[in-house]
Amino acid sequence: MEEGLRQNSVPPSSGFVDKTKVVEAKPLRSLAPVLPKSLQSSLSGRYPCVFPPFVVVEEAQESQPSSPAPIPAPIKSYRNPLVEEEEEEETPHGANGDTSSPMEVLDGYSQKRVPMNSCKSSQKRGRKTQESQFDSSSLVGGGIGVAQRDDGDRETVNLVLMTYDSLRRRLCQLEDAKELNTTMAIKRADLRASNALSAKAFRTNMRKRVGAVPGVEIGDIFFLRMEMVLVGLHIQSMGGIDYMTTKDETVALSIVSSGVYDDETEDNDVLVYSGQGENFNKKDKHVIDQKLQRGNLALDRSSRQQNEVRVIRGLRDAVNRSAKIYVYDGLYKIQDSWIERGKSGGGVFKYKFVRLPGQPSAIAVWKSVQKWKMDSSSRTGLILADLSRGDESVPVSLVNEVDNENCPVFNYFNSLKHQKPFSLGQSSYGCNCYKSCVPGDLSCSCIQRNEGDFPYTANAVLVSRTQLVHECGPMCKCFPNCKNRVSQTGLKHQMEVFKTKDRGWGLRSLDPIRAGTFICEYAGEVIDRAKVNPYGGYNDDYIFDTSRIYDPFKWNYEPSLLEEISSNVSSEDYAIPYPLIISSKNFGNVARFMNHSCSPNVFWQPVLYAENNQSFLHIAFFALRHIPPMAELTYDYGCSGHAEGGNAPKGRKKCLCGSSKCRGSFG
Repeated sequence: MEEGLRQNSVPPSSGFVDKTKVVEAKPLRSLAPVLPKSLQSSLSGRYPCVFPPFVVVEEAQESQPSSPAPIPAPIKSYRNPLVEEEEEEETPHGANGDTSSPMEVLDGYSQKRVPMNSCKSSQKRGRKTQESQFDSSSLVGGGIGVAQRDDGDRETVNLVLMTYDSLRRRLCQLEDAKELNTTMAIKRADLRASNALSAKAFRTNMRKRVGAVPGVEIGDIFFLRMEMVLVGLHIQSMGGIDYMTTKDETVALSIVSSGVYDDETEDNDVLVYSGQGENFNKKDKHVIDQKLQRGNLALDRSSRQQNEVRVIRGLRDAVNRSAKIYVYDGLYKIQDSWIERGKSGGGVFKYKFVRLPGQPSAIAVWKSVQKWKMDSSSRTGLILADLSRGDESVPVSLVNEVDNENCPVFNYFNSLKHQKPFSLGQSSYGCNCYKSCVPGDLSCSCIQRNEGDFPYTANAVLVSRTQLVHECGPMCKCFPNCKNRVSQTGLKHQMEVFKTKDRGWGLRSLDPIRAGTFICEYAGEVIDRAKVNPYGGYNDDYIFDTSRIYDPFKWNYEPSLLEEISSNVSSEDYAIPYPLIISSKNFGNVARFMNHSCSPNVFWQPVLYAENNQSFLHIAFFALRHIPPMAELTYDYGCSGHAEGGNAPKGRKKCLCGSSKCRGSFG
C-alpha cells in the first residue's frame, strides 16, 4: 500500500503539518467538508490520509462587531456514540471584548452562569453586579474574597472542594429519603451543589490562565467534573478541551483525556489525544471529518506556539464502573499532530502530548499500583503480602524501601477488646426493619436516633460529622448487609504499611478514597484512665484518647447555601458520654500505623451500635477529602493539654508533619 493510505499510523516523520494553509478556505454549508479543487491540488500529498484536509471554521468574535464578513450559521454537531460524556456547545471565552492579555482573560463562568439553565440574561450580567450581591458572612469560613476568587491557593482550593462535597452529600441524603421537591428543574445533587456555590461566587481561580493553577497540585483527584470547574482546573463541565480566545489568538489551556478513544502508550509521559467532534452523521448516515474549529483550532495553535497545556486523565472507577476518576497529571506540550481515519471512516485529528520533565509523578503512580495489585512480588521492598494474615477481606502489604527494619511485633486484631458498655437510657436495642433500613423511614428506631436522617448516602459515604453516629448492629432485625452498618464491614481499600523516612511506620492506600468514605476502625484494647498519666504515659505510643484536645474544623454543609431547604445541621462537637481510651500496642489493626498531621486527610467519628443488649462505642476513621493512591493517611492526634508560657507541656512530641499549619508538637 502507498504511504498515503496508511491508517492508525504514528505521527508522520516528515515534520509538523502546517494546517494554516487551509485557513483561507471558505466553509461550505454541507456537513462533510469540501475544498476548492485548486486548493486540493495545491495541498496534494501533504497529509498521511487519502481524504482531503479539514476545513477551518473560524468562530465569530464578538470583540470584532464591525467586521464586514457575514457570520456563518452555526454548524450543528452530532453526538458520537463512542463518547461517554456528551460535549456541550462551547462559547469562546474572552470573545466578549475583554482586553486582558492572552494569558489573563476572565472566563465565561465568572459571570453568573448556572449549569443546565438557558436563561441568557443571567449569563450576561457583569462581574461587578454579582459581587455587589455577594454576602460572604453566610458562607463557610467567612466566604471567599475577591482576590481568592481570581487566584486561589491550596487552602482555598481545599475549602471550595470540601464545601462543594458537603452540599452534594447532603443533597444525596435528601434525594435518598425522597425529601426533595419533585418540581425542581435539576435533581442531580452534583449540579445542584455547583449551582448553589456559583450563585454565591464561592469558587476560586476564575481567571483563566495558561499553565499551572494556584492551589491545585499534580496528582490531585476529582470524582466529578464540576469539582475541576469550581477550582479553575478545567472550566468546561462537559467538553474535553478548555481554551481561551482573545482578539489576537486562541490557545488551549487544558484537556481531559476520557480514555475512550485516546491511544494507550507504554510511555507514561506521552499521550496521543483525539480531537473533538464526531466523524459520523447519524441523521444523514454518512461519514464526515472533524473540523479545525473551537477546541481543535486551539490545540493547533498551541502546537505551534508550544504553550503549556494542563492534562487531566480520566480513569475508570473500580468501585463504580459507570463513573470515572479524574487525575491531574501536570503540564504537557504538543509535540506533533496529524490526521487519521476514525472507526467510521471520517478524519480524526491526533495530537501527541509530551509531559514536561521534572514534575511529580501522577498517572505513573496509578499504573505502578495496578502492576503491584496483579503481582505483589513486583513491589520493591515488600516484606509481607498480607500483614493481617487473612483477618481482612483485602490484603495489607508491608513495605520497607528505607532500611532493613521489620515491623514491630503485635497481634493483628480488627475490633476492640475489653469493651465497656455505654448506657444511653435506650428503651430498646436495635430496629425492627425488614431486610434493610430505608432512608426516610422515620419508623426505624436507628434513624430516629440519628435525628431522623440516614447517616450515609447510597454509596456508603458519611454525610455529616455528628455527636454520635448510631449504626444498626447485631441486635437489629435488618439484614447484615444493611447500609447503616458501614463501619462494621472491615477494610474496603487495599492498604499498605510502609516505612517513612523520618516518622517510623506509616499507612497509605493503593486505592483512591473518596471524601466521607469509611477507612477503618481504631482497634485495640480498651484501657482505664488510671493507666494513662496527664503526660501521655502508660509507656505506649499507640494510644487513642477521645478526651484529648482536638483542633476544631468544619466539614458539614452550610444551610445558607441551600436556601430552599430548612434543616438544622448536626453539631460537629462530639458528645461522648464517657471518655474512651484505646491502646493498640499489643492488639490492633492498620489504624495503629496512621501518623499525626496538623493538616490531616482523615478524621475520626464516634459510632455506636448494640450487641448483646448493650451499646458499645467505636472509633471509625473517614476520609476528610479525596485521597489519591499512595498518599499517606494521617489524622490529628490531639493534645493532652494547652501550652503554657509558649512552651509545650511535658510529654508532647515534636511534630514533623511539614504542614503550613503545623503546631510544632502533639500528644
